[in-house]
Amino acid sequence: MPETLADRLAAFAIATRFENLPRGVVVEARRRLLDSLGCAAGALHEPAPTIARKTAGRTRGNPSIPMIGGGEAAPDWAAFANGVHIRYLDCNDTYLSLEPAHPSDNWAAILSAGTIAGAGGKDWIAAAAVAYEAQCRLCDAASIRARGWDHTTYGSISATLAASKLMGLSHEQTVHALGIAVTTGTALRITRAGELSMWKGCAFGSASRNGVFAAMLAADGMTGPAPVFEGEMGFFEQVSGPFKLPKLGGPTADDWMLPKTSIKFVPAEYHSQSAIAAAFELRPQIGDPARIRSIEIATFRVAVEIIAKDPEKWRPKTRETADHSLPYCTAVAMVDGRITADQFSDARLADPALLDLVARTTVVEDPKLTAGYPAGTPNRVTVTLDDGRTLVSEIAFPPGHDKNPLSDDQLAAKFHGLVDPVLGRDRADQIIQRVASLEDDPAPQRTLELLTL
Repeated sequence: MPETLADRLAAFAIATRFENLPRGVVVEARRRLLDSLGCAAGALHEPAPTIARKTAGRTRGNPSIPMIGGGEAAPDWAAFANGVHIRYLDCNDTYLSLEPAHPSDNWAAILSAGTIAGAGGKDWIAAAAVAYEAQCRLCDAASIRARGWDHTTYGSISATLAASKLMGLSHEQTVHALGIAVTTGTALRITRAGELSMWKGCAFGSASRNGVFAAMLAADGMTGPAPVFEGEMGFFEQVSGPFKLPKLGGPTADDWMLPKTSIKFVPAEYHSQSAIAAAFELRPQIGDPARIRSIEIATFRVAVEIIAKDPEKWRPKTRETADHSLPYCTAVAMVDGRITADQFSDARLADPALLDLVARTTVVEDPKLTAGYPAGTPNRVTVTLDDGRTLVSEIAFPPGHDKNPLSDDQLAAKFHGLVDPVLGRDRADQIIQRVASLEDDPAPQRTLELLTL
């Protein structure tokens, strides 16, 4: 029988060893974990993460797993709650291709499966390298958004591989876990259409829960549908269409996908990051925002489709819609000079002066900018002032893009900006110190004790 995609993914996961990872992958894995924990800490008081902790805490397991924010839950439920925290502020890392993704969402599955297995930091890093590689390569292979499926569908695959690896599943067990997770993990794109709900920030948490659950079942002998990708009514036929993956991993950092992901510098949907950066650049030249007559954002097609197509984006009623609104994010960045959780508060979303400026903001697709994606995320912001003058800024690689990466100092500044107001400077410094020696940490799950309210 020809090798199936599930066989190939399982073999890759099992064969990946920390000792064989390029140093650049190890360093960037630590940076991605630190960024993810910062995003999680910043979301501790947000409503959806609070609900996730409360709901997950009702279900205990043997063992139970620590949750970000405090308390314990069964491993799959803890993966869900921790995943909601990492993702909710829309501030964790991004990969752009035929299908966009947020690969650091996989850390939620790693936290749970690594704790079950008593795995050390080296094992966490190897599992992260596997998960990032699988998810990003899948995103390169086929757009499922165009067929009505959410990108978190790919997340069920990558989370399952990470969990199976950490829990020491055999090749056969990993294939069965993939069969279970792929069959049950297809998610509808309505999650990110129209007025967005809390679930937008929870969907990958569900994928992480699905991956851990599938790995636990397979470890106990449960079998899954096969061949889950190539079979009749399988993934290729129902979800993605047929595709092939290139070589997975390799001897140099350039062979791995993890270092090719981009870290956000503000909490907003990634395709808006360069427009926000352009707004920050123009703001000192404007002075009083009341002088702005209109804003035009020239952008690329994917940005139009994801964050500018729906009428709700011009008058967002939820933080989830607002942080996925190109006109709102650009306008509020121009007026406030910053993007934090405060810019998505109910009071800010209802501000009549701000909404008036959003209404005077237009978004147009520029074919030249479309051609520059996904190598970059080019946005050109043109501001017309009350005296008729125009100011223009065009940015393709915002801070944090893999072609314009954040320095360690910039990453630390972002981390402290998220964590210090919630947990205090001292605990933020302790988290940084612990993650800095992740590969030498025999019990990395103890880091979560520092993220307890």
